[in-house]
Amino acid sequence: MGKLKALLLILMLLSGSAAYYAYSPLTPATLPLDFSLNQGSSLTTVARQFEQAGLLDNPRLFVVFARLLGRAGKIKAGVYQLDHAVSRMELLDMITQGNAGKSQVTIIEGWSFRQLRSALNASPNIRHDTLSMSDGEIMQRIGAPESNPEGLFSPDTYYVAAGSSDVEFLKFAYRTMQQRLQQAWLARSPDLPLLSPYQALILASIVEKETGTAADRAMIAGVFVNRLRRHMMLQTDPTVIYGLGEKFDGDLRRQDLTRDTPYNTYTRTGLPPTPIAMPGRESLYAALHPASTDALYFVARGDGSSKFSSNLTEHNRAVNQFQK
Repeated sequence: MGKLKALLLILMLLSGSAAYYAYSPLTPATLPLDFSLNQGSSLTTVARQFEQAGLLDNPRLFVVFARLLGRAGKIKAGVYQLDHAVSRMELLDMITQGNAGKSQVTIIEGWSFRQLRSALNASPNIRHDTLSMSDGEIMQRIGAPESNPEGLFSPDTYYVAAGSSDVEFLKFAYRTMQQRLQQAWLARSPDLPLLSPYQALILASIVEKETGTAADRAMIAGVFVNRLRRHMMLQTDPTVIYGLGEKFDGDLRRQDLTRDTPYNTYTRTGLPPTPIAMPGRESLYAALHPASTDALYFVARGDGSSKFSSNLTEHNRAVNQFQK
């Protein structure tokens, strides 16, 4: 009988300790605390992230706690914000139930970084910490090695906590693009005339801007890959327009095609120095899995689709048919 009482006492003490651990408040050094969890993040990685943020002092114990509750594989990606002290149970509920808030921020395929900044600045549910920053300062703030932000943020719909920082959102969108780009690069078709994932991103951005209908995406990529292989100029209007910047008034003139800029693919061979937009996953895939074709030219039919040609004579005939 004495042993039974001792066992019950131990269980009661353990139960009390577990309850204290689960529900005692955690107070980060600074509030609000913004953090983002990437797609596929492991519980161990997340716990270490919380330790670095000063939220947990024993990440291993938090991992054990979550596993005992069957939550280890239920981490929800998103941008989160803590604006008050929470318990470990509340923190676990937040990251496994997706309580990152109900606000949605959407990055559209083909947007420029300038358009993304404009959309973020117009969002009433995000804290605008980047308003006075230059593009380069933003890249430094999110820990990116690149100085030019163009094309480096993944188009998607993101769920963010109300009041969370646009810095944290951009960091999350940047990491998402890096993850998707690396995965696409590793699965690329062989013998492409691309030297790096960044070059693939540049090509994908051109494909994104040139594609009027999804069925043509791989063919458009095939044309540009064929031109790169032959060291031909890409001669694509969207790069010229990007190079004109705010000078572009919506009407691309013949003189614009001869005005040299780093982005004028009518005056310079090869890819432009940076992406010209943020490509979606389909354009990334097309750039790294282009159609097998002998086409070197294409022209818009006027209905969103394109007519492809393998030589200049056929192309000029198509231009006369569809453009003139």
